[in-house]
Amino acid sequence: MLISAPVSACTIFAVTPGASEDGSMYVGHTNDGVGFDWRNYDDISLIYIPAADHATGDKRPIAFDPNSGSDAAGNKAQGNSETILGYIDQVPHTYAYYTASYGMMNEHQLLSGECTDYAKIQLGAEEGKRIFYSSELSNIALERCTTARGAVELVGELIESYGYYGTGETLIFADPKEAWVIEMCSNPEGTGGLWVAEKIPDGEVFVEGNEFRIREIVPNDPDMLYATDLFRIVEENGMWSPADGTLDWLEATSYGEYSHPYYSLMRVWSIQNRLAPSLELSPYVEDSYTEAYPFTIKPDEKVNLTTAFSLYRDHYEGTEFDLTTGVAAGPFGNPYRYLGPSDAHTDFQNETFIEVRPGANPRPVSAVFCAYSYVAQARADLPDPVGGVLWFGPAVAYETVYAPMYAGAENVSVPYATGDREVYDPESAYWTFDFVTNWAMLRYDAMIVDIQQKQSELESESIEAVKVTDAQAVELIQAGDEAGARQLLTTFTVERGDTIIDEWQALSGMLVVKYSNGLITDPTNENVEESGYPAWWSQEADYQYGPRVYALDQLRDTDGLNFTGQTVWVPKNASFEDILSII
Repeated sequence: MLISAPVSACTIFAVTPGASEDGSMYVGHTNDGVGFDWRNYDDISLIYIPAADHATGDKRPIAFDPNSGSDAAGNKAQGNSETILGYIDQVPHTYAYYTASYGMMNEHQLLSGECTDYAKIQLGAEEGKRIFYSSELSNIALERCTTARGAVELVGELIESYGYYGTGETLIFADPKEAWVIEMCSNPEGTGGLWVAEKIPDGEVFVEGNEFRIREIVPNDPDMLYATDLFRIVEENGMWSPADGTLDWLEATSYGEYSHPYYSLMRVWSIQNRLAPSLELSPYVEDSYTEAYPFTIKPDEKVNLTTAFSLYRDHYEGTEFDLTTGVAAGPFGNPYRYLGPSDAHTDFQNETFIEVRPGANPRPVSAVFCAYSYVAQARADLPDPVGGVLWFGPAVAYETVYAPMYAGAENVSVPYATGDREVYDPESAYWTFDFVTNWAMLRYDAMIVDIQQKQSELESESIEAVKVTDAQAVELIQAGDEAGARQLLTTFTVERGDTIIDEWQALSGMLVVKYSNGLITDPTNENVEESGYPAWWSQEADYQYGPRVYALDQLRDTDGLNFTGQTVWVPKNASFEDILSII
C-alpha cells in the first residue's frame, strides 16, 4: 500500500510534576495536518470512546491510517481508513478515552501526544506484515494501559510482533507521576519495527517538533527501553557500526529535519528558550544533528496551566524570526503565510545531498493549518475521574480557547464532536474558531487584542470553574457516589463547551461588525475610525507616488521620496518643482 497522504506536522511537549507550579503533569499536542484518520472521521473532530467489556475470543481490528505518509501539500491518501490490515486479541475490558487522529487522555489519567518525524526507512502498510502506525498504537495504549511505562512497553511489543509502517513517529505517554517518550520507524528487514524510549526526568520539560529527539542509546539504562534486536538490525543493515561509537538513534534512523532547515529545530529552540532563557540557547545550529538543544530542560520558573497554553501561542514574537513584522506580514502584522512549494513537507536532504530551495517562511509553533491542539493535565492528588482534564482547543492555537473536559466525563459538547473541513458549518467548534482566525487576518494587529481579551476571560473562568467542580466531584466520590460524580463531570464538560462556543460565536459577530470594510466601528457608541495604513507600509507601498498632484507622471519619475504622513498647502499656480521642493 503506497504512502503519499498528508499527515500531522505537530509540536509536542511534556511538563513533569516537578517542573509545574502545582505538581500537575502536562502533555501538549498540536495536530497540524489535514485528512481523514483511522476512523474515517475528519481530523478536526473530537471523539469520546466509552469503556467497554469484551467476550473471550474477541478480536480488535487494526485500521489503515491514510495519514501515515509524507505531508506533501495536495496529496490524497492511497487507500482509506476502512481498510483493515489485521486483528489482534481483544482484552476483557477497555478504558474510556478521548481521541481524534490520535489518543489524548483516558479515564485513568494516562495522557498522550504525537508528532511525525522523517525516517530513512518508511515502508508501506501490508496486511499481516506491517499493520501498525502510531495512531492505532496510541489509541490501543489508552484503551489498555494506566501507566506511561506500561503504555511504552505495550507499544514496543505491538511494533515488534505485528510490524510498523509509515513515517517516523514520536509518542509521549504520561501518567500523574511519570512521562516517557517513544520513537519509532519501519524495520529495513520488512517485519517488526524499530523503536526506542526514554524517560523524561522529573523536574524537566521535553519538547519536540517533527524530528527525533532521542540520541545515544545506552544498554542497561533503567530509564531507556528499545527494540529487542535494535543493535543487530541497525548494524547488519549498515545504519550504524560499533566503530562509530555509541549508537545515536537520530543519526542512525533519520536525516533529521524535513521540509527545510530549522523547520523542526526553531520550534524546539523557541519553547526551550522561553522556558529557560538562562540557558542562552542560540537559534542557530550547524545542521539537523545538532546537540545544541538538550533532550530536556529545567524551566527557570515552574510552569502553570496558563503558561502551558502560551507555549502554543507563538509566532516568534520579539525574536529576529518574528512573523508579525516585515513586509511579508502586511501592514497589520498578519503572522500567517500562504504555503508554497518551498514550504512543502517533503524530504530536502539525504545521505549525500541537501536541496537548497528558493526560500521558505519560518514554521511557527502556532501554524495556520492546525486542526486542533490541547494541553492534557493529570493530577496525582485527585481521583482519576477528577484529576485528568483535557484542555482542548479547536483550529489555530494562537486564537483558540482551551475548553476543559474531564477524564471522568462521558460525553462532550456536540460542536466539538462534529465538523468537516470540506463543509462550512458555523455550529461546529472547528469552524467557529477557524472563522475568527481567518477574519482576523484582515486587521490582525487590532483584532488580536479583542481576541486575546475574550480568550483570557473564558480560560480564566474555566480554570476557576474547574476548581469548584473538582471539590464537588471529590466530595461525591468520597461519599461513595462515583456515578453521581461522573454525571457532574459530564454535565460540566458539555455545558462549559457549549458556553465557550456561544461566547466565541458572539465574538465572531462583533468582529465582523467592528472591522468590516476596512473601518473600525465601535459597537457601543458607533464611532467610526478610518485608520488607514501605518507610515512604514505607505513608504514600502509607494503611497507617496499616488495621485496627490496633477503632474502625476513627473511624481512617479521622482526617486527617493519618503512618506512623512504630513500634508502641506501650496498655491494653486505652484509649479511641480515648487511642490517637490516642499514635499
